[in-house]
Amino acid sequence: MRVLLLNILIVLGTFLKVQAQDYTEVKAKFEHNLHQPVNIQKLGDGHYFIDFGKAYFGTLSIKAKASQKDTVVFHLAEQLSSEYTVNRNPKGTIRYQNVVLPHLIKGESINLKLPKVIGNTKPEAIALPESFGVIMPFRYCEIENLKIPIDDLIIHQKVVHYKFNDKASYFTSSDTILNQIWDICKHTIKATSFAGYYVDGDRERIPYEADAYINQLSHYAFDNEYSLARRTNEFFISNPTWPTEWILHTAKMFYYDYLYTGNSESISKFYDKLKDKTLIKLEREDGLITTDNERMNKQFMTQLGFEKRKKIRDIVDWPMSERDGYEMKAINTVVNAFYFENLIMMSRIAEALEKQEDALFFKDKANQVKALINDKLFDKSTGLYIDGEDSSHSSLHANMFPLAFGIVPEERKEAVLKFIKSKGMACSVYAAQYLLEGLYKSNEVAYAQQLITATDHDRTWYNMIKTGSTMTLEAWDIKYKPNLDWNHAWGTAPGNIITRDLWGIKPVTPGFEDAEIYPQLSNLNFSEIKAPTIKGPITAKYKKIDDHNFKYEIELPKSMNGHFKVPTGNWKSITHNGVEVHDKNKLKLDKGRNIITLVN
Repeated sequence: MRVLLLNILIVLGTFLKVQAQDYTEVKAKFEHNLHQPVNIQKLGDGHYFIDFGKAYFGTLSIKAKASQKDTVVFHLAEQLSSEYTVNRNPKGTIRYQNVVLPHLIKGESINLKLPKVIGNTKPEAIALPESFGVIMPFRYCEIENLKIPIDDLIIHQKVVHYKFNDKASYFTSSDTILNQIWDICKHTIKATSFAGYYVDGDRERIPYEADAYINQLSHYAFDNEYSLARRTNEFFISNPTWPTEWILHTAKMFYYDYLYTGNSESISKFYDKLKDKTLIKLEREDGLITTDNERMNKQFMTQLGFEKRKKIRDIVDWPMSERDGYEMKAINTVVNAFYFENLIMMSRIAEALEKQEDALFFKDKANQVKALINDKLFDKSTGLYIDGEDSSHSSLHANMFPLAFGIVPEERKEAVLKFIKSKGMACSVYAAQYLLEGLYKSNEVAYAQQLITATDHDRTWYNMIKTGSTMTLEAWDIKYKPNLDWNHAWGTAPGNIITRDLWGIKPVTPGFEDAEIYPQLSNLNFSEIKAPTIKGPITAKYKKIDDHNFKYEIELPKSMNGHFKVPTGNWKSITHNGVEVHDKNKLKLDKGRNIITLVN
């Protein structure tokens, strides 16, 4: 018994040592900053309102220059109820807390001790280091019963986030709404990194694969910091979540980590686990997958990384009201579209690891699944994809996911796109990522930009700004998700879409050895962007000189190769650094500065 206990203690000690080493490494990447107020208003005797400009995760730091024996009340909040009044009873998971200090002591520095929130401190939530204390997202503070002059109170918003280089990226354009949307997305990525993982916001503080995928791509658009994405990806190997499609994001995230960094360590280490997470074992005889499958047993769930859960479940979109009336069937079109995408991702991963036999297997399997979707999950009479086998309903989701993943044949695109465009934004902020990807891949750039910058209804990013939030919301509006939070990075799709699709800046080969720039700038008159990469920033400028002349200026890092894909148009003349170019599709970029002019 003593020997067994000793062995347990040795194992536990080793585990704690490893955890401590890991934490020490991660701890060094957190930044703690003090932000000054941008606005202070006196509301009455001893009553003040303070605005810090943007919401961050943190607490309030105060230092008094004079003592006060009486109590002081502090109200911290994300939302206002009127111009200079914090909302003390917000709906959903919009945050508010009040703290009463018994007194103020001259010269004493205090960080407000906030009460814990049960919802985001459950065992499955990411636990923050004790040194952080309890933190919350807030922008505003109200102070009551302050007997000393406000000038005798040094007050800061004490914030914490993962290291972030604000200067690593920028974007501006002739569309001021688009600029504001870029800004809110960028701030969201910075502020929500407080946990050291990509979490789903403050309501649960749990990593979810779909949230993390959008978070990852947007983080790449704003900063060349890659450890947070990799750390989150590897967390999912043993900590998956229940939705079928969320698990089917795993290989995508690992592949993009490799594509953006050129580092194959993660895809190599977890290769066999990634094969499990393709859900290939849920195939029925014809090759399509279903969760209504007797193979979903304890052994299978253990292989996926679950300890207790008995089943996974199709989700399509979340909340359920965002599914555009989707008819859930055992053979689910969205699930199988994701399955196809997974097989493509695994074929690329296998190629990268020189596993040629596996690469061929996954490619062949992907082609088989694509053919099956186009045969069994398509209604020839309507020209649309149906929600699932034996369904008579065609939703936005059943059509936009196949479009985004390249499943839709060219001859079917016209009908599919017409249907998609008739639906508007009939999906959640999560699924909007794939809606926009599909539109840009199909050259529907004007409509895609219209969706991003719309201001005339509440299913827009502008509505998030209009509500008063400085981070993207969990849903379009609280009426669509009554328990939403105001700090959800899965709402940042435009952040990565602007870089990857509107400006078309993407890695062609791992580690950005080769880059592609394919601008689809629609009706913009000018734009500038700085896109971070592991090799250094790509900077680009665009100006519409007049209706016939367009100028691009692109600068690549010296260690990077790149090409410029010519935007669609009837170009009479294309010049590159003063030399006429005859290839109307793409041109090889020089290392350093490139000036390209297009004339129609």
